[in-house]
Amino acid sequence: MNAALPVTATTDPAERARRQADVVGVLAAVLPAHALLWHREDTVPYECDGLTAYREQPLVVALPETEAQVAAVLRACHALEVPVVARGAGTGLSGGALPHKLGVTLSLAKFNRIVRIDRYARTATVQCGVRNLAISEAAAPHGLYYAPDPSSQIACSIGGNVAENSGGVHCLKYGLTLHNVLKVRGCTVEGEPIEFGSDALDAAGLDLMSVLVGSEGMLAVIVEVTVKLLPRPQLARCIMASFDDVRKAGDAVANIIAAGIIPAGLEMLDQPMAAAVEAFVHAGYDLDAAAILLCESDGTVDEVDEEIGRMEAVLAASGATRIEVSENEAQRLKFWSGRKNAFPASGRISPDYMCMDSTIPRRRLADMLLAIQQMQAKYELRCVNVFHAGDGNLHPLILFDANDAGQLHRAELFGADILETSVAMGGTVTGEHGVGIEKLASMCVQFSAEERAQMVALKRAFDPKELLNPGKVIPSLVRCAEYGKMHVKRGLLPFPDLPRF
Repeated sequence: MNAALPVTATTDPAERARRQADVVGVLAAVLPAHALLWHREDTVPYECDGLTAYREQPLVVALPETEAQVAAVLRACHALEVPVVARGAGTGLSGGALPHKLGVTLSLAKFNRIVRIDRYARTATVQCGVRNLAISEAAAPHGLYYAPDPSSQIACSIGGNVAENSGGVHCLKYGLTLHNVLKVRGCTVEGEPIEFGSDALDAAGLDLMSVLVGSEGMLAVIVEVTVKLLPRPQLARCIMASFDDVRKAGDAVANIIAAGIIPAGLEMLDQPMAAAVEAFVHAGYDLDAAAILLCESDGTVDEVDEEIGRMEAVLAASGATRIEVSENEAQRLKFWSGRKNAFPASGRISPDYMCMDSTIPRRRLADMLLAIQQMQAKYELRCVNVFHAGDGNLHPLILFDANDAGQLHRAELFGADILETSVAMGGTVTGEHGVGIEKLASMCVQFSAEERAQMVALKRAFDPKELLNPGKVIPSLVRCAEYGKMHVKRGLLPFPDLPRF
């Protein structure tokens, strides 16, 4: 049996090189040569995910091609007590796939095969590296599609969607990833096969699907997913409504839901974001509006006509200054193109941006926008906003220049302020992007010491040695103490015997 290697981080190049050689030697026995990367020039592409502000070089990158190889890598790393960070397409925005400096990054990019489309059961079984949009493309000949549609759907993988419980613009009506997954197969940290859910609507034993989905690669490594498919609606139409006041727009969102209407999509963009995307995609957005709402209805022709009429009446009564309804599919897609390209459009107006993710009650949308406006002056940084307004999921994009260390620091403080304000308004620190490393400190704001202890206990039930994606999601006691402005020296709390928290 291989001897365990010390997991503690080291800055000693010689020690790191020795550890790397040991890991490479063991993994070379279970992977072909082309599936193992450890030279710096080969591992640079894996140093971060979509959150580029934080980077780390992995010790080794493994690119298995079969489930047997995944299991073998996990067994080998478990024997050596080497941390493993699973990675999909790398589109995550919270640092969930940030490598461990003394660990293995397990890339599942080669698991890109659609195993089966069952048109009668309306399911698709796919490997974890299949792109989100590719599922709908494969199901299209059968008149079916996969509902969750994050903005990165042309690139993000279904395994990553499961790990982060991704949503998208249509999650209000059709749910998040959790609500659209039937079964997940994978491997435990010891390399043993494990299955969550079933092909049926229910599974025997404990319902652990909601534990796995959103666990950010901390409980198991996903290799295959079975998702639900929906019939493609006969018709979809979208309303673009302009408001001269953000509070009116926020109230309109609440009024639509209060009227008993559940739109297929309900999104909000503030004026700076609308201007950015209009310059990028020319979607026809009203640049004079303080806020724009996109409201979509889908279903049969009669259902859509009736729901569009009801939404127009609510929007008009809520103070909309302009209401435009898509006349055809091309115009509908044009309206949505602005929302779908919000992130790349922001990249054109700033060297860097930090995309936040939190939730608040729908009635507080305007309050949050006004609070962010005040924060811009406080931190001397711009922020453009796009919301999954229907479920109160915020995506403020803080614009900064990473070459200026002061701006990066202020951006981090800005983001933490947004998350704290969200919790104070009755919301949460994350909606669909996950916690990763970005929101570690903010977890101390939302959850008590007892709640975090339960999270740790659940983690250790699956991964006693804490080797799967360590240092993510669950903050340490020290981190929470420091975030609370308590001085911590050399990782030790003052007077540790005293009760606290």
